[in-house]
Amino acid sequence: MSLAPTPARRRTAAVLTAALLVPLAACGSDDKDDSGKKPAGSAAPKANLTVLAASSLTDVFETAGAAYEKENPGTKVTFSFAGSQELATQVKQGAPADALVTADTKTMDGLASDTGTPSVIAKNRLVIAVGEGNPKKVAELKDLSDSKLKVVLAASEVPVGRYSKQILDDQKIDVKPVSQEPNVRAVLSKVELGEADAGLVYKTDAATATEKVDAVKIPDNQNAIAEYPAATLKTSKHAEASAAFVKWLSTPAAQKILRDAGFEKP
Repeated sequence: MSLAPTPARRRTAAVLTAALLVPLAACGSDDKDDSGKKPAGSAAPKANLTVLAASSLTDVFETAGAAYEKENPGTKVTFSFAGSQELATQVKQGAPADALVTADTKTMDGLASDTGTPSVIAKNRLVIAVGEGNPKKVAELKDLSDSKLKVVLAASEVPVGRYSKQILDDQKIDVKPVSQEPNVRAVLSKVELGEADAGLVYKTDAATATEKVDAVKIPDNQNAIAEYPAATLKTSKHAEASAAFVKWLSTPAAQKILRDAGFEKP
């Protein structure tokens, strides 16, 4: 015949049970919840991320990537830079990547079925890039119509080429470029090497080549504003980590890096 436990025995059993649970809880408490995901507010998950980014982001993203890796030890960010239209083709072909940043919303909007919801992280404007010292004395947009001037533009399917066509058409300026390049860095290179007298590029690109290139400002009422949207890719194998990086691009730390490089706030 068993005896009902006395109050004293109940208290002893409760103490023993609690003592046993403490080490078990300690063993089970890591930085993930039952779903295997890190709790809100913790550091970004470690991963090797590949980010497809517009050519005009080359210099600033190298700086931003290093800053992000420093803030998130164990994470590696590798960038693949190209014209936005080339990046779109890569995405459509299933290139292994985690996030995308284009130099226009049109390209990003065309990839809506392949990306998460994009957010604009920066803006930019165009300038006329000329040789150091501006030997041809280019002063304004209409000077680009001079047939004696070797002008190079980006192809019209490239964002900077589309912006260039927009502002030239708006001002009714007829320019016959000696070449049409696949991205803004190729346009800048032509001017740097002296293969062109002038070219339309983003102001941030011209700022990376001040030893060989001068920038002629275009008035705001004749200019175009480029927007840079960033988004995760649905095919990413590191969904949490890629989302954390895209979100970080809008933080004060990342925005300062972009501002210091001459990009405008979104």
